[in-house]
Amino acid sequence: MTTATEQVSDFYCQEALTGNTPVTVIEETDDVLAFEHTRPSYPVHIVVVPKPHTPSLEDLGEGGEELLLKVLRVVRSVAAKVREEYGACCVVTNLGEYQESKHQHWHVLFRGELPEGHV
Repeated sequence: MTTATEQVSDFYCQEALTGNTPVTVIEETDDVLAFEHTRPSYPVHIVVVPKPHTPSLEDLGEGGEELLLKVLRVVRSVAAKVREEYGACCVVTNLGEYQESKHQHWHVLFRGELPEGHV
């Protein structure tokens, strides 16, 4: 038996970017899409992806560093909005076996707790 992860090695190209899986868009440019995670692990969990297939942070594919800069601009913008609204923000990307979908993606999230004494 195969799992959903095994069946869909690039969720972003095969599902989110094609519209096969509807997503709630947070921010979008010609080259980058930021949307609410379809199965969030945190109170705020946003995913930012390049629209052209880009394997990972290590393998930038044909878009190269120019596309990475476009992605990071959107990551910065979304992260700033999350931090402003919630007081904190985490930005994470994964590589190797940690990267379930083999398409570069960034998680922008608020975990739901702040250090003691912060509101």
